Amino acid sequence: MRTARFTLDPAFTVGEVNPRIFGSFVEHLGRCVYTGIFEPTHPTADTEGLRQDVLDLVRELGVTTIRYPGGNFVSGYKWEDSVGPAESRPRRLDLAWRSTETNRFGLSEYIAFLRKLGPQAEPMMAINLGTRGVAEALELQEYANHPAGTALSEQRIAHGDKEPFGINLWCLGNEMDGPWQTGHKTAEEYGRVAAETARAMRQIDPDLELVACGSSGQSMETFAEWEATVLKETYDLVDYISLHAYYEETDGDRDSFLASAVDTESFIENVVATCDHVGARLKSKKKINLSFDEWNVWYQSRPNPHPVEDWQETPRILEDVYTVTDAVVFGSLLIALLRHADRVTVACLAQLVNVIAPIMTEPGGAAWRQTTFFPFAQASKYGRGQVLDVRVDSPTYETKKHGEADLLHATAVRAEDGSVTVFAVNRSQTESLPLEVALNGLGLTSVVEHSALADADPDARNTVDDPERVAPHAVEGTALQDGTLTAVLEPLSWNVIRIA
Repeated sequence: MRTARFTLDPAFTVGEVNPRIFGSFVEHLGRCVYTGIFEPTHPTADTEGLRQDVLDLVRELGVTTIRYPGGNFVSGYKWEDSVGPAESRPRRLDLAWRSTETNRFGLSEYIAFLRKLGPQAEPMMAINLGTRGVAEALELQEYANHPAGTALSEQRIAHGDKEPFGINLWCLGNEMDGPWQTGHKTAEEYGRVAAETARAMRQIDPDLELVACGSSGQSMETFAEWEATVLKETYDLVDYISLHAYYEETDGDRDSFLASAVDTESFIENVVATCDHVGARLKSKKKINLSFDEWNVWYQSRPNPHPVEDWQETPRILEDVYTVTDAVVFGSLLIALLRHADRVTVACLAQLVNVIAPIMTEPGGAAWRQTTFFPFAQASKYGRGQVLDVRVDSPTYETKKHGEADLLHATAVRAEDGSVTVFAVNRSQTESLPLEVALNGLGLTSVVEHSALADADPDARNTVDDPERVAPHAVEGTALQDGTLTAVLEPLSWNVIRIA
């Protein structure tokens, strides 16, 4: 196969990686919360009911910002139900997922979970703008963030949380463009209520960071027009607009699935263009950044193998088991986010545990890493610093959904100490891909490590019975000589090459 090539030069950069790009998402959906992160009867549970085996894996994953409590769930959420003594909290019907919500895990438990993870774990709170509005948003803000001396801040203190939660990043609703959303609105309706809510919340704290709802996907009929209308109302009041995207292999078309990030990059670039067009029309120098606060591989078209009844507690839903192929696509999606780090400054992998997640658990039993765990953990660990501009010269292949696509998808991040990590995917299902990278002015002399996630069985996966079937392995033969890095990327592989 023809060699793929690109050049790295410190003079050509995309932007600094914001740690928030390695965020995730906890929704009251299926077993994400209950028997996922929270299971008071589990052998590893701490005094707050949090599973310590899961906490350890989340720390290893390297998650930063965690969005909560939804998702579709938030559009019927009453925050008051989730505070105070757990035994007194009401049970509610969750219309989004046709489940019964017990509210045993609520706002205080969410903040305790973040604090257990460590200082890198930042709250990202979603507000219900589906069935509620400005008044409820202000009440939640006062309860969560005001130090003391008001009815709601004193209520928080009486509930056992003396210190305010310090939530700075807020989502103004969720997927309000979607007809499936409880309280679905037109762009004009949503733009107005989002602007009113943002303006009121900033009267309490002008330094909040606010995310307006963008389109739920590039395929939505209202895409781009929705963003333009919403931003016309909110441009000076918000900091981000959201993007959501999920991908799956359909009809056996693995070639198109492997090129899913072509759509991701197009989505990002089209939203940026829309934001900047609105800014130009408003004659504003402000730039709206992107919050890609839901992304993943999700097999929405597959039937659920678990029996589920309406209004069940903690149903087993959306529990996708990921393959090596899924992990390669997942890694490519991460590459797409990093390649646009100048504007994508928040991103949330949906979700964290059990529900389309990198971590799986069994009630009362084990917790283990899915195949997608490894690309995320490696990107979070080594993808901090300046993203270098990567323009690949790559062999291509034809796809039904995305047209001609490069076999190589890659980016590179330069750390503060000058070392560089190359993240690369070979989309070929059958052939290895030779790679040459010219290193100009970087002062790099040696290959520290080349690891790959690949397998002779592209459908290999980790399960409760075989939790370590798939893991990254070392690659031999990668070399750096006379300023050129040479490597061979295995077929259908996610690669991390560290150079110092």
